[in-house]
Amino acid sequence: MNKMLKAHFEALLKKQLEDLLRQSGVFLTELVARNNKEIEYLDRASLESDQSMKLRIRSRENRLIKKIQAALKRLENDTFGICESCGEDISLKRLEARPVTTKCIACKTEEEKLELQIG
Repeated sequence: MNKMLKAHFEALLKKQLEDLLRQSGVFLTELVARNNKEIEYLDRASLESDQSMKLRIRSRENRLIKKIQAALKRLENDTFGICESCGEDISLKRLEARPVTTKCIACKTEEEKLELQIG
């Protein structure tokens, strides 16, 4: 991967990481603020349901943060954009759509077919 593409993906990944980290800070601030307010009994159930959903979203975002950090390490190691299954280059179109990907579309498609057969 040439330097210009590498810089492009590094900036893209760092921006995504920055946005996710900023959102997590806002979420935690809201969570603490809501828990400190006095809430009526019926409102508490609704609040707890909302918080549960937000915590699931945060869990997904935390997994994405780890994937972004791993992609940045692959950029440093010059392994970014190389399929971990077959060793072929991952298409730029796929990397633009999902810069954290570790597999080319053919290998990912095959993996998903196997998961459907097993699961």
